[in-house]
Amino acid sequence: MKVLKLKKGKEESLDRFHPWVFSGALVDNQPDVDEGEVVGVETSSGRFIGTGHYQIGSIAVRILDFSDRKIDAEFFAERLGEAFAVRKALGLQRPDNTTYRLVHGEGDFLPGLVIDIYGPTAVVQAHSPGMHYCRDIIARCLVELKGAGIENVYYKSETTLPYKARLDPQNDYLIGGYVGNEALENGLKFNIDWLRGQKTGFFVDQRDNRALLQHYSKGRKVLNMFCYTGGFSVYALRGDARLVHSVDSSEKAITLTDANVALNFPGDARHRAYAEDAFKFLDKMEDGAYDLVILDPPAFAKHRSALRNALRGYQKLNFKAMEKLAPGSILFTFSCSQAVSREQFRLAVFSAAAQSGRKIRILHQLTQPADHPVNIYHPEGEYLKGLVLYVE
Repeated sequence: MKVLKLKKGKEESLDRFHPWVFSGALVDNQPDVDEGEVVGVETSSGRFIGTGHYQIGSIAVRILDFSDRKIDAEFFAERLGEAFAVRKALGLQRPDNTTYRLVHGEGDFLPGLVIDIYGPTAVVQAHSPGMHYCRDIIARCLVELKGAGIENVYYKSETTLPYKARLDPQNDYLIGGYVGNEALENGLKFNIDWLRGQKTGFFVDQRDNRALLQHYSKGRKVLNMFCYTGGFSVYALRGDARLVHSVDSSEKAITLTDANVALNFPGDARHRAYAEDAFKFLDKMEDGAYDLVILDPPAFAKHRSALRNALRGYQKLNFKAMEKLAPGSILFTFSCSQAVSREQFRLAVFSAAAQSGRKIRILHQLTQPADHPVNIYHPEGEYLKGLVLYVE
């Protein structure tokens, strides 16, 4: 294993167990290292700090273990076993719930790796070249994971790996094959499109927030903006909403939403779906047409360079909803942009509230669920932010 050396004084964050080594922290004269190779990292004085995957870019090394550790099948079996033990402790694997996140990157001490479980199928996403090269080992460890019931492993990393690495990943089954795509979340059925859908096919991170929405839905007129697969819509229907309307600019998303509603509430006349731009829909929406609205847009800022425009977007979107809501309404509003901090998002929503001139209370402050854990040494892992507001 080749060992990379840090510049003097650059070990401070690593001594606090932060798992990233930035390229600027490394001395210029380093051994030749291939992208995705396992490397060691040591201080300028020669003290060994950790073992990780090397890649070209601002994050040069993602630390897998803060010791001189061999990264092999035994390593992955151990980490996956630890991750699964947490999910079992959370009570996520049960007859009425076959959908959960098994590995959440740095939060499960496997930086660069995401694994979502849908019944007997694990969908694996690599976000680093190192994890891409380890995909077959990971797949074998998954099907050998005692008690997990994983029989099929689908690899889906065409859009998540750095394009400069020129890895040409192919989305395909590493083990097993297609055996159906229906999974259960809190007793509700969903068709999961891991073959062509966004992310791993479903936004598992909103599970707890969808359950909270169900609690508030009884007798309300619900509008689910940016509905994607219709998760919030299905929960609202189970919560006995008076009506539920789903909106997404994608015709494909509307088809998915209609299919998921039909799975759980066939022929239910309370639901209608619209393929339309969110801002245009809100512009023409009648005042008081809805009294429970969900705003769950895609990431407005994927990089810090887009932060200013993203905050303007959140303010504009929330203002348009606030000015049209009926008195006594509830607004669920979210940001999944990692580049947007919790404070920045709150400020954008506060600005929208002030612009609307309405009396607004914060009822809940929301985040990602426990199967998307945040490594205490890596606060960047907290990305989902949400507020539940009462609008008078």
